[in-house]
Amino acid sequence: MKQAVASLSLAAALALVAAEVPALAQQRLPGKVDIAWNRFYDYDEIVAMTKSLVAAYPNLLSMEEVGKSAQGRPMLVVTLNNPATGPATSKPAMWIDANIHGNEIQASETVMYSIDYLCRAYGTVDSLTKLVDESAFYFVPSINPDGRANWFRAQSSPHSSRTGMVPTDDDRDGSLDEDGPDDLDGDGSIGQMWRKDPHGTHRRSTRDPRVMEPVPTEPRPDGSFERGDWSRAGPEGIDNDGDGSINEDGPGGYDMNRNWPGDWQPVMVQHGAGVFPLSYPETKCIADWILKHPNIAAGQSYHNAGGMILRGPGADYRNSLFDRRDIEVYDSIANAGAEMLPFYKPMVVYKDLYTVHGGSIDWIAESLGIVSFTNELWSDQRILQNGTAPNPEQEMRWRDRMLFGQTMADWRELEHPDHGTVLVGGGTKWSSRIPPNFMLEEEAHRNFAFTMFHAAQMPRLEFRSVGVKPLGGGLWELTVEVTNQRRIPTRTARAAAVKIGLPDVLSVSGSGATVVAGGPLRSRHATVFDAVRYNPGELLLDDGIGSLATEAFRFIVRGEAGNAVTLSMRGEKFTTIEKIVELKPTP
Repeated sequence: MKQAVASLSLAAALALVAAEVPALAQQRLPGKVDIAWNRFYDYDEIVAMTKSLVAAYPNLLSMEEVGKSAQGRPMLVVTLNNPATGPATSKPAMWIDANIHGNEIQASETVMYSIDYLCRAYGTVDSLTKLVDESAFYFVPSINPDGRANWFRAQSSPHSSRTGMVPTDDDRDGSLDEDGPDDLDGDGSIGQMWRKDPHGTHRRSTRDPRVMEPVPTEPRPDGSFERGDWSRAGPEGIDNDGDGSINEDGPGGYDMNRNWPGDWQPVMVQHGAGVFPLSYPETKCIADWILKHPNIAAGQSYHNAGGMILRGPGADYRNSLFDRRDIEVYDSIANAGAEMLPFYKPMVVYKDLYTVHGGSIDWIAESLGIVSFTNELWSDQRILQNGTAPNPEQEMRWRDRMLFGQTMADWRELEHPDHGTVLVGGGTKWSSRIPPNFMLEEEAHRNFAFTMFHAAQMPRLEFRSVGVKPLGGGLWELTVEVTNQRRIPTRTARAAAVKIGLPDVLSVSGSGATVVAGGPLRSRHATVFDAVRYNPGELLLDDGIGSLATEAFRFIVRGEAGNAVTLSMRGEKFTTIEKIVELKPTP
């Protein structure tokens, strides 16, 4: 082998080695579409990328336009499924969406990375191949295409373009979107303003004049106070409508992540909620599509930032909707995520962040009974080696040394019509909330891996054992044990409590055989079962099969020795299982 390789060109030698080693660990998986994951893409590029992937992997991917955004952009759902193992609707499915807030841009790249990686891995990475064969995935690259488009094309800050783009009267003065941001220094980003102030709260650091440091608030020994030169004047802009406020009525102004039916509250309670649940075309078409797919057994939404693995509820008074059994499932998945995602923390929305009414994961979890998370992508703790959040000077050094100053605009002194002399500049729209380009792929991969761990916990059932015992007189006792091999139950406690969706069904059928009694055993080793009153051949299981649980059932069947019956277990959120059993004593 060494001599053969030595006589070849480098390229030929590498090809020969690769041919003899089926999978080179940690090498980039071969794929049919060349996509760079060290850059960000606007919505037109996301759509083009999606079409390229669907065309390249027609055996796995399909794309559906489920509606239009407010400005007419296509709302896309991408289905990833192997039809050779059954239609997508016959399998447990995971819903994965992104970018409901337009400025949270890396969410879309994470979804697209996930689609690309699964396609590349299929047939090469055994665990992911098995996961794809057993499951379906529904991806939405962006729930807010208009907000994303605006963030890329318009002057923006890290926090702007969160909203959709339907004109909204944010300041309630009867006009729509009349006082948006103004790019006073012409650098393409909306920075910060500081006004000249002899009694200012801040001063420019002597070590680095780009850093605005607060002056001490404690008095000097003589009782006097130290004064700064500058005070905050808010984001870059002017008072376009003359109401005394700056940038208070920019494009849009609502929040699609407050517009979902679960615990929706009107705008006087929850700012940005819209006039009624699903009042925006984007949320309406997505909700309609989800409701038509009851096989969705897990949900993941990608946002930014802060390094969080969030679950509901969004409001404290809804905490009782989360049963202890469901919380254990959430915790087991989120705790695994904390190991996979450096500096991410499992959190509860209302308790650890803030109150949210009408959030998407609250609707999916509370109204549909689906185990769902929101990941807030990226944490500033990843900037420093010791994992602490950087102070302003450390952050500035990071931007200089690692990003070569590309995400900072130097302070420029301008005359403002209301504030007089101001400084304009600071961080550009690329300066916070999103990872730098060179860290984007790692961030996407880690979150993708966590979501695949979550997907691998969707219900998967097997008949653990089936015992047949003759009772005499042509009667047979069938004792059936059904095991859920995964963490997510076939029906969450929330779904069972309020009867969301259809119950699971365990049935016994066969020509020449009649089920005369049936019901669940009180325990796996019990001798008594609770016989149902009607239709004993089809047991309706409202509680389903629990997390990593085994449940036992008993049927009394009349039939001739040697007759065959079919056991079937079917439900909305797992693949149907069947087993043919012969009526003869079990050894």
